[in-house]
Amino acid sequence: MSGAAIFDLDRTLLQGGTGPLLSRAMYDLGVVTRRLPGEGLLYSVFDRLGETLPSIALARQATRIAKGREGTTFDVAATAAAEAIADVVHPFALRLIEEHHAAGRPVVLATTTPEHLVRPLAKRLGVDHVVATRYALTEDGLFDGTLDGPFVWSRGKLAAVRAWAEREDIDLAESFAYSDSIFDLPLLRAVGNPAAVNPDPRLTVYALARGWPIVHFDVSPGVVKVPVLGVELQRLLFLANPPVFWPYARFDVSGTEHIPSTGAAVLAGNHRSYFDIPAMIQMMRPTKRTGRILAKKELFELPVVGPLALALGGIPVNRSSGGTESLEAAAAALEAGEIVCLLPQGTIPRGERFYDPVLTGRTGAARLAAATGAPVIPFGIWGSEKVWPRSSPVPRMHTLTNPPTVQVRVGPPVELDGESPVEDTRRIMAAIADLLPPEAREARTPTAEEIRLASPRPRKS
Repeated sequence: MSGAAIFDLDRTLLQGGTGPLLSRAMYDLGVVTRRLPGEGLLYSVFDRLGETLPSIALARQATRIAKGREGTTFDVAATAAAEAIADVVHPFALRLIEEHHAAGRPVVLATTTPEHLVRPLAKRLGVDHVVATRYALTEDGLFDGTLDGPFVWSRGKLAAVRAWAEREDIDLAESFAYSDSIFDLPLLRAVGNPAAVNPDPRLTVYALARGWPIVHFDVSPGVVKVPVLGVELQRLLFLANPPVFWPYARFDVSGTEHIPSTGAAVLAGNHRSYFDIPAMIQMMRPTKRTGRILAKKELFELPVVGPLALALGGIPVNRSSGGTESLEAAAAALEAGEIVCLLPQGTIPRGERFYDPVLTGRTGAARLAAATGAPVIPFGIWGSEKVWPRSSPVPRMHTLTNPPTVQVRVGPPVELDGESPVEDTRRIMAAIADLLPPEAREARTPTAEEIRLASPRPRKS
């Protein structure tokens, strides 16, 4: 016996419920001409809080709408709705479905929604089996207003899944299950690999107590959202770090309107200091977006710091292997419409190289743009080294009376041809350099003190 991957539908594979989209399709096609009492309010509450007893009561009443109609009455509406619903299914859920298929597991859609309404969607998503509420038919092929089998909800869902698993020779102990609802607890407890997806408040508490993974299919794997609030931890970090939080520095940020409000983008900038991170936070704060930040894998190996970096959306880069895995993760994020942020220089230039007016970088940003079609948005940071020079183990926090200014400039998308990663990288680095002050582009010989400040502190033997 093998395991399967069992997915709930509403608030699991997509952010809200399918109810509004199915209803709209039925109204548009004239299949249904009246709304159930309180329908709109219940949909709204469901989208925000998950399943409630009133919403389930509404679902149970739906058999009355179908009673006396041909069994094929809703087929056209279900097919039309499938296209609309498929468009809002979370991209990382689709990737997970592909991963389960690649591992040889059948994928199952287990939902309270009537089977005749979700079969077109299941086919559209490449789902292998559907376990859903079935409406009974008369001998004449009409819906008779009753159910054929259990109401697939809570314990009824578990019973239906168990019956399916027995028919298909599936071992639930080897299976995976994904749901948002506390009412799916019977099913989640029955499988060997449960996961709470975008969980409602009660399931959140239960999952935390049991140590179950809490995941969100609308963000990259590993990214943490604050339970119940559904807000990314990274976004809270941005909100908790206004400029006044850094009294020993001043921030001068402009051009953030070039960062798209939606959709994929690669943000590429220069690297001058460890204080570039606070500068990038100030750049991202007004955009209301978050980003997946590529950083060297050594950072993610540190106790406490490493897990936190992953939870905040960091992507570790293994430079010894060429960073292939990190680019694949970044490409997946871009294909899902996320922002990826990287510093092509890879590390802070040291010593005399720190003052080189010609910026050079690795080809990752150009390769990501060519692979995904995402625009590359350049940004330039200047002055962060005055707050935290390379020679210092900590920022200079004694400058409260006369803090240095850290300048961040964001530019328009770089025009790339997508043919040569090397040439496109030169274009990206030139665009970054153009955002820096004129003095940054002047060739000069740094003083011995400037070289010392731009060099790492010698390790004590």
